[in-house]
Amino acid sequence: ASQGHVRDLPKSQMGVDIEHDYEPKYITIRGKGDILAALRKEAKKADKVYLATDPDREGEAISWHLAAALKLEDKDIYRITFNEITKNAVKASLKEARKIDMNLVDAQQARRVLDRVVGYGISPLLWAKIKRGLSAGRVQSVALRMICDRENEIDAFIPEEYWTMEASLNIKGEKKPLVAKFYGDRNGKIDIKNAAQMQKILDEVKNSGFSIESVKKSEKIKKSPLPFTTLQQEAAKTLNMSTKRTMNIAQQLYEGVDIKGRGTVGLITYLRTDSTRVADEAKVASKDYISENYGEKYLPQSSNAKKDDKKIQDAHEAIRPTDLSLSPALVKESLQRDQFRLYQLIWKRFVASQMAPAQYETTSVRIGAGEYIFTVSASKIVFDGFMSVYTQEDDEKGGSLNLLKELGPDSELTLKELEDKQHFTQPPAHYTEASLVKA
Repeated sequence: ASQGHVRDLPKSQMGVDIEHDYEPKYITIRGKGDILAALRKEAKKADKVYLATDPDREGEAISWHLAAALKLEDKDIYRITFNEITKNAVKASLKEARKIDMNLVDAQQARRVLDRVVGYGISPLLWAKIKRGLSAGRVQSVALRMICDRENEIDAFIPEEYWTMEASLNIKGEKKPLVAKFYGDRNGKIDIKNAAQMQKILDEVKNSGFSIESVKKSEKIKKSPLPFTTLQQEAAKTLNMSTKRTMNIAQQLYEGVDIKGRGTVGLITYLRTDSTRVADEAKVASKDYISENYGEKYLPQSSNAKKDDKKIQDAHEAIRPTDLSLSPALVKESLQRDQFRLYQLIWKRFVASQMAPAQYETTSVRIGAGEYIFTVSASKIVFDGFMSVYTQEDDEKGGSLNLLKELGPDSELTLKELEDKQHFTQPPAHYTEASLVKA
């Protein structure tokens, strides 16, 4: 109802009394007068006022500012919070109304005051040296420092030369050649540093026969991903969305979208979180959904939860759909394109996080060539688990496992060709908006 903040520090001056205990001076934000007047009128008629702003420090502070701006001191004020805007969550929050938490309010005020003191201290320096209108502060200064450190790292980087070699081998009775990578010798791995070293190894390998030394088969599991805490990184990578756009659309999905036949529904839980915790009722709902739609074998044997990290505040759950039965396909008609794409990403990632791990069958082959060793390995998915719903770019697609399966100590190998390549190590990458957010 307040459409965000209603009071803030004045723009034209510091607004913080540094001499007197950093006392902030608040004024009504320009353009919010009418909203406040309308709300005052409504509050006068009510015997109870519930403040239901966002469930974080910022939200707590907005509730406190509202209470002051609406002169609610003599009224009974009830603060309620919910992590998802659904009928059940809102009804439950009304039963657990509380007083405004001044610790949270003070945490937000401290940030705001720090912003102002640092910002209004540094910004004039920027205006004098670079150009007017730029702002610097608590966050920009740190981000700038990180970017400068990375640039210095890139400037100071000295590329190092290294070489790789691959042997293309014909297998008797097989049409397709086998490509094996140079590993090292009997004593272990060898890093080839220059052309002379490469040439010496090439000459020795060319004149020796190739034979299979060992074939090892193993099972490998790939764990399900955790549900999202920071959505920006993944949305930038897979949907090519900017950080700001991602957060705007996530806010729309959280506040609610008009779904045909359902009215306005909050589709996801609160979007600013640093926890991978999932509510018990969501775990139960996901279990039912997965066994019904994918089958019992897709349920994990044990919980996929991550051990608690003591450093996080864990006030909110991980970002997840509020109702799993509202699958992306079901709500597609009611959503705009980007809303759909982001919701689908969140929905798939959450369902995957509650599923069984994927299982691979892996075969690794060691091939001897005189003193030297070449290796080749391939894997194939034997059970797709969570990957039936969600895969990432770096998930292995599996190689030519069938070819390796046929190999044994008696397989005859002949050299088709050797390919050597020169490479240079690369400096660390420049930050993108998303990788900077993550860092």
